[in-house]
Amino acid sequence: MAQDIVPIELGLPQGDVVTLWAPRWREDGEEWEAFLGHEDDLYGFPDAAHLAAFVRTTEEHDLSDHPAWHLVPALSVAELMPDDAHQYDLVGVPELVADEPDTWVISELADIVAIVRSLADVCELDEVHEVLNSADGFSVLDQGTFPFTGRDGERLWTDLAETIAERWDEVLDALDSVVTAPEVDETALEKSAEELVAFHAEAAEAAAEDDDLEPVDAEADDDAVEAAEEEAPPTFWSEVGIDPIKIITDGSEYYTLRCYLDDEPIFLGSDGKIDVATSARGLAKFLANGDHSENDIAEVSTWDAVAAKATDGSLDLEVETDNTYVLQGLGDDLAEGVDAVDPVQLDLAVELLTDTADWAGDESVGEALNQSESLGWLVSFILAPDPTRMAPSAPFDKESATWNKLVQDFEDRLRTH
Repeated sequence: MAQDIVPIELGLPQGDVVTLWAPRWREDGEEWEAFLGHEDDLYGFPDAAHLAAFVRTTEEHDLSDHPAWHLVPALSVAELMPDDAHQYDLVGVPELVADEPDTWVISELADIVAIVRSLADVCELDEVHEVLNSADGFSVLDQGTFPFTGRDGERLWTDLAETIAERWDEVLDALDSVVTAPEVDETALEKSAEELVAFHAEAAEAAAEDDDLEPVDAEADDDAVEAAEEEAPPTFWSEVGIDPIKIITDGSEYYTLRCYLDDEPIFLGSDGKIDVATSARGLAKFLANGDHSENDIAEVSTWDAVAAKATDGSLDLEVETDNTYVLQGLGDDLAEGVDAVDPVQLDLAVELLTDTADWAGDESVGEALNQSESLGWLVSFILAPDPTRMAPSAPFDKESATWNKLVQDFEDRLRTH
């Protein structure tokens, strides 16, 4: 299947450079991955104007055989500008790991390491792989913060940070050595440079107009302020920090509980199995009658309040809309393509599958939803639409099958009561 060709920005010692990346795609029974370059050179350009001038006039390079390449020369300069999700500050990695390993730090580092691995694979940079294989922490970044919690997690993060402090320059030097700026056609560059200037001018003008906008209905604004001030009183569930959730799969509904402790998901369950009931009443009965001392969620400090209400029959298990997860039909929708998928439903489903996998220590969901994988690429396009990105190409049978496998694995975790 032909995947997108994506503009990316790499922050290197020689400066920020723009190039193109073709994530893994399958052709003639083989998987391929490539960057814009030729032979031993990885092409890097100072800006999107130089990149545009090159792709519009040069045919000999490593991406010319990509199934979607014919679309690239027609892209505007704006469409060849890397979005925020594809800007990788490699030089800033040592400073990044000086911070605590929270969700944002781990996520950014995981993205950088993933693109560095791809560069090392494509450019055959064994020295980069040697650095990335020298600390175990590099291989578990896609699991989020979970591997870096507790004493063992602290040691894992310390080892990773020390390796980066001592050896990250080896990675930068290796990449710097293969990046080169090819010559571009001067006439094409003049035109693309004018496009870039015009784009920035239009963006600045739009920003100025936004700054000048004033509310057209002051009375409506006052009403909104008053409504915000009259907030509803906190519910029992918001006070205890635990939420009832409802899961709708093909033919079934399930109810369970979930909370977050230090941003890490915890479910009603144990040993990677989630305790569920097929109705809110059934869940209340299970909570009232069972021995939950070994349940993961019983470790939460407010659990006794939940157990007390369940025992005296006063527990209200009404589920909020944003805690209702509909998995039903998503696999079929993904098979039909981007326009058939409800992004809100998909976003919630991804949240549920990711939370469950993080709680259970399962890497398969993170791997499948990584943007370097075909399903992850399709999902990211649906959830973060961007006019500068080319739409993924059909058919999506493989992506649908992978999604259905993730859902089936999730359902296998459910322990019905």
